[in-house]
Amino acid sequence: MFSSSTCMLASAVLLLCLTASGALAAPTLDSETLLPKMEEAWARVNDYRASVGVQTYTKENMFESERFVYSFKKPNWIRIDFESPHAGMVLVYPDGNGKVAVQPAGLAHLLKFHLAPDSRLLGGSSGQRIDQTDIGLLIRNISHSLTDQRRGIAEITEDRGLVKIKVLAADHFRENVTTLYQFHIDEAIWLPVKVEEFTPDGGRLKRSITFDNLKINNGFSDSLFTLSGG
Repeated sequence: MFSSSTCMLASAVLLLCLTASGALAAPTLDSETLLPKMEEAWARVNDYRASVGVQTYTKENMFESERFVYSFKKPNWIRIDFESPHAGMVLVYPDGNGKVAVQPAGLAHLLKFHLAPDSRLLGGSSGQRIDQTDIGLLIRNISHSLTDQRRGIAEITEDRGLVKIKVLAADHFRENVTTLYQFHIDEAIWLPVKVEEFTPDGGRLKRSITFDNLKINNGFSDSLFTLSGG
């Protein structure tokens, strides 16, 4: 008959073995496994819609806020319905000439403007253009941030159904600028749902973009991406 101390030792060894076995069996999430998951998820997307919130911060810790409904259909059709500021304004890209069709809000909604994608009237301090806003491009940019444009060690963690990637990399839209990025990937759909941009030392948040209520493959008609009378 075994003594109680022997049984306790055997139990401890068994528990240690089971724990080690579980640790060995647990998959390791790194860029080599994460990037293909996002690329495969994007390949299954025909169109999507999300409520997008953008906050751009200044050095004085003030921020400008935008919120809009963003609709996208492959290969590159984009519609933005502003909620704030400029509630009611609609942007559609591309129009028949490859420009951005703009329908103002209010009494001016009967007017239509057609602007180049790189027009300063459409851009902000980030340097990002309307034709550089879809999730497919974001995934490609994340890939660059983790590979050829990386400037430091990438940290990849999991938290409550999200994969968080923190990496110092070349800025996606501005030359000769380095940005500390934090990307949030939803493990349920393997698509990005939030981007945060910090100064290189991580001391100040420059911009955050969230994709809320993301709905995929809605069966959008091509007519959604055309302004009536425009």
